[in-house]
Amino acid sequence: MTGAARALERCDVLAGFSSLDGALERVPFSEEHRAVNALVGEWMREAGLVVHQDAAGNLCGRMEGARPGLPALVLGSHLDTVTDAGRYDGMLGVLLAIEVAHRIEPGALPFALELVAFTDEEGTRFGNALFGSRAFAGRVDDAWLATADRGGVTVAEAMTRFGLDPARIGEAARRPEELVGYLETHIEQGPQLLDADRALAVVPAIAGARRFALQVTGRAGHAGGTPYGRRRDALVAAAEIVAAVERVAIETGTIGTVGRIRAYPGGINVVPGICRFSLDLRAETDAARDAAFARIEAVAQEVCARRGTTWSAEELYRADATTCDPALVAAVEEGVRATGDATPMRIWSRAGHDGMAVADVTGVAMLFLRCGNDGVSHHPDETVTLEDTAAALDAFEAAVRAVARRDAA
Repeated sequence: MTGAARALERCDVLAGFSSLDGALERVPFSEEHRAVNALVGEWMREAGLVVHQDAAGNLCGRMEGARPGLPALVLGSHLDTVTDAGRYDGMLGVLLAIEVAHRIEPGALPFALELVAFTDEEGTRFGNALFGSRAFAGRVDDAWLATADRGGVTVAEAMTRFGLDPARIGEAARRPEELVGYLETHIEQGPQLLDADRALAVVPAIAGARRFALQVTGRAGHAGGTPYGRRRDALVAAAEIVAAVERVAIETGTIGTVGRIRAYPGGINVVPGICRFSLDLRAETDAARDAAFARIEAVAQEVCARRGTTWSAEELYRADATTCDPALVAAVEEGVRATGDATPMRIWSRAGHDGMAVADVTGVAMLFLRCGNDGVSHHPDETVTLEDTAAALDAFEAAVRAVARRDAA
C-alpha cells in the first residue's frame, strides 16, 4: 500500500470516532478525542516518532535531526471536526505529515522534525477556535477556560475530566528559538483548484476575519393597520443591508456572509420591530477587510436613516490576516514543482487554519490539495482523489527537504 492510500484509509478509520450516530462530530476533550489521540499516537510511533500529549491536549511527535536537541520544523493540522463533518478536513493533513515522517531517515535533517495534531481548531464545542494552536503559540486567554459548552461544562472542567490540568496549559507554549517553521497540508475547502484543473496550490496568506452581531431596530406594528408610509420595518431594512454585504464583497474582492437572521417579535401578522443578524467578513489583507466593513456600515446608516430605523454592530471575533513566511512559501513552491507542476498556483486561504495561531511564534506556510464535489467541505460529501493525495504527499516531502537544504546552506 502506498503512503497516500494508507493516509486515505486512515481517514476512513478516524471517521468512525464520532459522538453522533450516522454523522461525524469529534469535539475537544471528549472520549472520541482521547481515542483518536491514542490511535494516531501509535501511527506516529510506527513512523519513528517519540510521542506525547501536551498540556493543551495536542498530540505531538518528534524525530531528532542530525544531533539531539535541534530546533524543529513542525508539520501539523487538526483532528477535531465540525458537526456533520467530512473526513478529510484537518485529518488528512495530520496523516500526510505522518507519511512524510515515514520517508525521512532519523538524523537525516539539519533540524528535528515534529508533528502536531492540534485540538479544537474548529471551536465546535466551546466557540473558541484555534484553542490548541493558540496554546502552542502561548496565546491562550485565561478567560477562555471559563467558557462553557451547551451542557454547561467549562473548558477547564472538560480539560480536568480529560486528565489535563488547566493551570498548566502554559506548558504547551513553544519558544521561537525552538522552531524552524511550520508547514501544513490541507484540503482547499473551495472550488478554485477544481475549476483550474490543478491538484495543488501554494498558500501565500490566510484570511483575516471579523464577525459581528448586527441589529436593526425599528418599531413593531400591526401588519394590516400600519400604512407603508409609516412603517419602520426592521426586517426590510436588514434585507437591504444583507444584499449590500454581497454587493460590497463582490466589488472589493472580499467575502461577506450573513449566516443567521431573526426578526422580532416574530408574529406572522406583525411588522418586525427588531432584526438581528450575523456578519462574517474575510479578506486576504486586514486593510481590504476593514475597508469593506466601512462600506457596509455606510450603506447600513443610509438605509436606516431612510427607513426610520437605527443600526448597531457588536464585534464578536477578530483574527488578523496571516502572511505566510516567504522562505517557507518558496519551499512549498519547490515541493509542488517536484511533482511536475512548473508553475505552481497560488490561492490565499479563505478559511482559518492553525497556521494563523502558530504564526505568532514562528513562520508558517501551507499547501492546498484539491477537493472534489464542487469543492464542498464541512460536509459529508467532502472528497479527494488518491492521485491528488499522492501528489500532495510528494510535494509535502519535497518541501521539507527544500527547507533542509536552505538550513544546511
